[in-house]
Amino acid sequence: MKHRMVALALLSALATAASATAPSATSASAVTTASVSVASGGPAPAQVTSPGTGPRPPGPLQPPRPPRPPRPTPPTSPPGAADGEAWAWTQLTGRGTQIRYVSTDTSRQCPSVRYTLGTAGDTHQMHRVSTPMGAQFPTTVCELGVPLTASGARLEQVPAAVLHPGDRRLPLPGWTSVTRPERIAVIGDTGCSVPKTGTVQNCANHQTGWPFPTIADSAATVTRPDLVIHVGDYLYRDDPDRENDKQRNPGCTTTADAASWACVVADFFRPAETLLAGAPVALTRGNHEDCNASFHGGAGGAWFRYLADELRDDGSCDRFTDPVAIRAGLLNLVSLDSSSADPADNGSTADKAVFTRQFDQVNQYAQRRPGEDFFLFTHKPLWMVKAAGHTTGDVTWLTRVLGDAVADTALHRLARNVRLVLSGHVHLYQMVDFDTVRPPQLTVGSSGGPLDNGPDDLLVLGQPVGTPPQAVHQSITQTVGPTGGTGIAGYADLGHGSAGTTWVLTFRTTDGRVLGPTCRLDTSAADKSFLCPPGTPTGPGGDRPGGYGAAR
Repeated sequence: MKHRMVALALLSALATAASATAPSATSASAVTTASVSVASGGPAPAQVTSPGTGPRPPGPLQPPRPPRPPRPTPPTSPPGAADGEAWAWTQLTGRGTQIRYVSTDTSRQCPSVRYTLGTAGDTHQMHRVSTPMGAQFPTTVCELGVPLTASGARLEQVPAAVLHPGDRRLPLPGWTSVTRPERIAVIGDTGCSVPKTGTVQNCANHQTGWPFPTIADSAATVTRPDLVIHVGDYLYRDDPDRENDKQRNPGCTTTADAASWACVVADFFRPAETLLAGAPVALTRGNHEDCNASFHGGAGGAWFRYLADELRDDGSCDRFTDPVAIRAGLLNLVSLDSSSADPADNGSTADKAVFTRQFDQVNQYAQRRPGEDFFLFTHKPLWMVKAAGHTTGDVTWLTRVLGDAVADTALHRLARNVRLVLSGHVHLYQMVDFDTVRPPQLTVGSSGGPLDNGPDDLLVLGQPVGTPPQAVHQSITQTVGPTGGTGIAGYADLGHGSAGTTWVLTFRTTDGRVLGPTCRLDTSAADKSFLCPPGTPTGPGGDRPGGYGAAR
């Protein structure tokens, strides 16, 4: 018995020692989401918050959002070297200027931002919006509101091993409450097209294949804007397995990776890195960021997790969102989500009542500040001319549901101080105006995706467009031929010098050269048009309003 008791004691001691040295069996799959932080660690943004908008407009029924799983206790920062990669940028929102930060590091911690306010510098902790959620969103997202008068923003205590921008400095608005941006770069439809079937864009060729990386660098170094407006369509890699630049995009290389954070980086953040390091951005959603059948995840879920005005932590997506009023000093921007308007581009007027209420809201924003300029930016154009024939009325324009919705508003038009409509969707650059109270339509869908064919501008002139129909007064479409044809890649450059009284518009090619006339936006609220130099030579054999011509 004594020997048996000794043996049992030895066995118990060995078992205890073995359990002490065995690795932990903690599950690595407990990844859920965190709710949006509402703590205010720093000064409140100085810009005006957009007013409430009441109940959501009716639309097709959507399944309810899935219930959120219990929130885990965030782990402390892991010992040893930092890991992961992070991207940070500055975005104008309806709540003011925000610095945003997205990281794949495992700490789930947010960095701090140090900036100067007046003569004092102080450090402010960023607020965590979401934590990793599955393979599509393996990220921690953080944000911080920054007052308009702040300067010298710099990220500190960054937990990620790699940060973009590398110098940790982030751009802040260069205007005040009584001035406006002096230079704006307008880009749109920028992603590299990698569809599930059909022709794949040459993503590795940044000149004649996928020009967005070159366009973004040109905008940053040539235009040097103090604001960038993106008119939608960021995510084009529907099947990353077919792309030809996989070596540049770890994590965005297989079919299953579509719309993941790595693909958001591949299509937008990496090619736009220099541009984002130099200026704040204002963003609107395109149809490439639409909802999937489950209204959860996918490209729409990515939009609401990383780029939307108000970020979400649950992967959800909605077809319709309310317009967002964004102040940039004396310039007011209104983002209207038209991503679901006429999905097939076949002239459907479904959901017109939804958009009528939204345009009524746009007009209400503008009427509250009658002495200030408003730019409406929305992905699908209101009055863009895609094709025109030789007879009056032989014209294809879009987007009819939006034009009809404007006509159905209480004003039956846009407010007088809505000076300009900025859009994309059609992969062309085009400016059309009507010399009426209707604002000019500027379409900039030429900044990256495969280019569309454009019309002969001389055939566009005088064509009836919109509801009610109004004759086109002026049309400038940038195409490779003098009578239309394939569009030319590039972006719009809008300038408003401190001594200027209005906006000046130029089109710039992939390398930043000016192509076509430089035009000045008329200050009249009743007869809105761009004043372009008469007889500007832009094509061989004669003077044309735009298109084919020598860049300078």
